[in-house]
Amino acid sequence: MNWSKKWINPVLDKEFRLRMRTSRSMISVMLYILALGFIAMGFIYMTMYLDNGNGGNQQFNSGMSQMMFYVLSFAQLLMIAFMAPALTAGVISSEREKQTLSMLLTTQQSSTTIILSKLLSSLSFMALIVIATLPVYSIVFLFGGISPRQLIALFLFYLFIMLLLGSLGIMFSTIFKRTIISIIVTYSVGIFIFLITGLLYIFLISMWQRNYSGAVSSPTYSWVGFILGLNPAGAMLSLFQPEFSKSIFYVRGSSINMEAPIQLWVEFVLVYTVVIIGSLWISIRSIRPVRRRKKREPAEEMMEPNAELIN
Repeated sequence: MNWSKKWINPVLDKEFRLRMRTSRSMISVMLYILALGFIAMGFIYMTMYLDNGNGGNQQFNSGMSQMMFYVLSFAQLLMIAFMAPALTAGVISSEREKQTLSMLLTTQQSSTTIILSKLLSSLSFMALIVIATLPVYSIVFLFGGISPRQLIALFLFYLFIMLLLGSLGIMFSTIFKRTIISIIVTYSVGIFIFLITGLLYIFLISMWQRNYSGAVSSPTYSWVGFILGLNPAGAMLSLFQPEFSKSIFYVRGSSINMEAPIQLWVEFVLVYTVVIIGSLWISIRSIRPVRRRKKREPAEEMMEPNAELIN
């Protein structure tokens, strides 16, 4: 039995061939790895030669290695936020602009198969790029400070982020007829998720601290922490340091025995899992034109009983 034909449908096979067998894909992977490697080498150079007064004799220890891991993680998170919408925001609208969507819909593939195949093919290329950066992360293991479990959790978090941005991109690509409009809307939603939620948390927590600054017994718990749970950077940082969630929810006067009501990364996964499912459901429902049933006129409805009596 040919398992490739069983699990890979014609739509997915075509998308794989178009995305993986071009010179542009190879150049994109190479430039991505070079950019991340440049960030890693730049961090090592700045740490060992620019931020010390010992003539460049500072040793690169495990603490610096952990800090470099954080810098690489946040840098790759930003690059994923920049590339993932561009790969998925035009997969359906481009078919419509090329007038090939109607041909695709007349095949035996269901709407679910078409949407999931487009999503999987787009995210597989992004996943290939992320996995290709493993040699850059191997520099961290040379100096210690990071466990393999943290690296695996980080890459799973990256896959979830790609799935979130990809599902949103496909939804807007299905709803809007123009590719440029779907890309703009997808990036706007991405800016809200990555930037606006963080700025909103900073604004609300500053207002919260100002209101309770003069209180005799100021509360230790702040609901504002739930807003930071919607931000990928805050969720990723809580994935590395579980104590970060407690410091977000309990601003002042917290004791060691207090625990956060929920880890930020858990809240992030739960909330955006609903968003992913909803986005895919809307995409599947919107890809095929639905004929609306015409309302029958009242005169026709009154004639039907008379027709039955005549018969």
